Amino acid sequence: MNKTRVLVCSIVCFFAIKGASAQPKEAWSLKDCLDYAMANNLSIKKSANQIAISQENLKQSKAALLPSLSASTSQSFGYRPWMSGNTSTVNNGQVTTGVKKEYYNGSYGVSGNWTVWNGNKNRNTVKLNKLYEQEAQLDSAVNAKSIQEQIMQLYVQLLYLKEAIEVNRSSMENSKANEERGKVMLEVGKLSKVDVAQLSAQTAQDQYNLVEAQTNFEKYRLQLKQILELPDTMHFEVQVPMTEDNEALQTLPVLQDIYSAALSMRPEIKKAETGISEQELNVKIAKAGYYPTLSMSAGVSTNTSSRVEEAWKSQMKTNFDMMASLNVSIPIYDQRQAKTATNKAKYEWINSQLDLEQSKKDLYNTIENYWLDAASNQQLFKSSIANVNSKQESYDLLEQQFQLGLKNIIELTTGKVSLLQAQQSKLQSKYLTILNIEMLQFYAQ
Repeated sequence: MNKTRVLVCSIVCFFAIKGASAQPKEAWSLKDCLDYAMANNLSIKKSANQIAISQENLKQSKAALLPSLSASTSQSFGYRPWMSGNTSTVNNGQVTTGVKKEYYNGSYGVSGNWTVWNGNKNRNTVKLNKLYEQEAQLDSAVNAKSIQEQIMQLYVQLLYLKEAIEVNRSSMENSKANEERGKVMLEVGKLSKVDVAQLSAQTAQDQYNLVEAQTNFEKYRLQLKQILELPDTMHFEVQVPMTEDNEALQTLPVLQDIYSAALSMRPEIKKAETGISEQELNVKIAKAGYYPTLSMSAGVSTNTSSRVEEAWKSQMKTNFDMMASLNVSIPIYDQRQAKTATNKAKYEWINSQLDLEQSKKDLYNTIENYWLDAASNQQLFKSSIANVNSKQESYDLLEQQFQLGLKNIIELTTGKVSLLQAQQSKLQSKYLTILNIEMLQFYAQ
């Protein structure tokens, strides 16, 4: 868990520093979200329980190397209704004769057993359970990284939508201003009612776009809240620092460098490598079925009975017994169980090697996709900067010409739509570039 926290801190350093002064204290920064998720997400808590279970299994397998010791006692009461033998007792010089049909028996014992050697199956089981513990820890790390990745994607999406809201709000305010100018021009006879209606329709469309962007922002914020396992009644605000264009224009890391770093650090690769070691031990454990088993046992016991005239204490001493034995079990024909188990374990070992290769391939494909997306969106962003500037200048000129009566309402509306599309394209390419660069850095750490 400490390693995970260090990793989280390094990943979010960029956003944490930017968000420190941008929003009020009650808003959650990306670092706040990630730290809270690591401590409270239910999936991560379940992963922690799996680690604890694997640790218990390891302790049990270690204890199995030691001898076992147990104590036992048995007390029984019997009745023989048709017993005809007489029993004579002397009491104060008088002899009493009777038939004793009830009797009581007791036995007491302590025994121990120890498997001395079973083809090293027990010792290899300890080693295997150590690997299972490591695998559980790696599973937890894989799960944590998956949740961190989801949170980062949602957070960057919120950054994009926050800026998209401002773009749509600015566009709506501009449309409202044009609508008001149109109404004034209608009064002086420079525009028709149809033209003013088109201006009103553009304002309504911009209002719809603004509401849609705000709704999407709330949806993504709700998704983030759900991943954090926050109570439904808890007020949750996201700290959204503004980003600069140069953050999407930074030099991309080298693809092969990212992959090499990820190969040595990603938990899914380490898990696949651990799986190979596990299957190697399973092969050894299966082969133990070919070997003899040597075990030792020892014990002490005694018993008493009311049918014997001897006193209970004397019986305990007289019947006291000690025993020790050395047992050897040699497999001769086990209905092919050992051979089948060994062959199956070998096939699983081959599968584990294939799993490792598949994990490496999947990792490379994931990193390559992030890199290609970052590169393509960065190029789109570079071209969109010039495109937005051009569209903005064109629209500003259209507005001036419209006010002078040199351009009609259709040309103005077309220019407005073209500008808004260029602005949205710029925002999308900008934040997709930032997201994919952050994901590349995430996989490299």
